Amino acid sequence: MELSMGDTGELERLETDLWRTETRFDRRWVNEAVAEDFVEIGRSGRVNSRAQVVDASSEPINAVIPLGNFKARLIAADVALVTYNSARTCGDEVQRGRRSSIWSRESGRWILRFHQGTPYTDDR
Repeated sequence: MELSMGDTGELERLETDLWRTETRFDRRWVNEAVAEDFVEIGRSGRVNSRAQVVDASSEPINAVIPLGNFKARLIAADVALVTYNSARTCGDEVQRGRRSSIWSRESGRWILRFHQGTPYTDDR
């Protein structure tokens, strides 16, 4: 099983939109993109529910786009695992994370089910 180029592009766009202030803090967009049973383990180690993600307060994200080392692959029919590296600037600090997300296709569109971020200091 392989993802089509179109699905890979769509998943990359969706992940990227999670890093763009204008979409990440658009409640309608987040409500459509995030599953009811969504769980996130953030880079900080905190566990966040869907409600916490939907209700997050808007603040500039300052992320590096395009996302580094983006990969997407099918792990089951209509279920994709996405991995990539993130970098965002917070004050004088660059915060880096290794990211993974699980997306499932429902009614022809991809829905985010799970996300995890793990901090790292360099690409080695």
